[in-house]
Amino acid sequence: MECEGILMGMGNPLLDISAVVDQQFLEKYDIKLNNAILAEEKHLPMYEEMASKYNVEYIAGGATQNSIRVAQWMLQIPGATSYIGCIGKDKFGDEMKKNSKLAGVNVQYYEDESAPTVEKAKYFYIAGFFLTVSPDSILLVAEHAAASNKIFSMNLSAPFICEFFKDAQDKLLPYMDFVFGNETEARTFSKVHGWETENVEEIALKISQWPKASGAHKRISVITQGADPVVVAEDGKVKLFPVILLPKEKLVDTNGAGDAFVGGFLSQLVQEKPIEECVRAGCYAANVIIQRSGCTYPEKPDFK
Repeated sequence: MECEGILMGMGNPLLDISAVVDQQFLEKYDIKLNNAILAEEKHLPMYEEMASKYNVEYIAGGATQNSIRVAQWMLQIPGATSYIGCIGKDKFGDEMKKNSKLAGVNVQYYEDESAPTVEKAKYFYIAGFFLTVSPDSILLVAEHAAASNKIFSMNLSAPFICEFFKDAQDKLLPYMDFVFGNETEARTFSKVHGWETENVEEIALKISQWPKASGAHKRISVITQGADPVVVAEDGKVKLFPVILLPKEKLVDTNGAGDAFVGGFLSQLVQEKPIEECVRAGCYAANVIIQRSGCTYPEKPDFK
């Protein structure tokens, strides 16, 4: 199969600053466990405090970039994936470039506003976080995908995206061929749309049946639930896929687990494998990532 540049991601490249902190630190900055939020004024001193008080790791992050790097790792085909993002011209930006190039991803970090070419890619993935930055850019990619029969997928990404960026998300939903998310995001999505159900299977089904911009592909929604089965809704039906259970003592951190799941899933999707294989690869990748710090992985995957 012609694989070069088949999968493209677009998003906010972040430099993850990862550290093990205590409960007091969480309370001081009003932070909940297992949550993603946008930093406010009150969080600004946090980075300095982390760097000075704790043992910190710097990892190239950002949800989309994580997923693309994991897909690249799973595929083991140089240049199969590419990624577009915008970084500052500083030492953190240099660190990130180095980090992702090492992962084998063809990274294009735009330090200006030149329009990237997306012709080669047949599959596009953009995390919901990018709705906070440039919904218009997402729409351009979505329209390109719809017009040329390509696959466009997005992630609900975080409850705050479903709540505060609802209009932008709703505008793009008709273009989505795959919608990823976790159970908390799905329930928030249901709440803001007045669906009055907490049932994840029901919500996944409703998301999959939302009207589509183009009839070329049906929509499939894929909702993860931590240690509970993955919910997949397509063609008016719901299937459940159990995940690989991990003993508590092997769990290091869940950072990037959802991103890794998407990366594993997409690595099989671009090879036109059946959905159950995509889910199996997603679960495999997530299982590897939660046994390590941040969204990192060993040199080669062991996925059969």
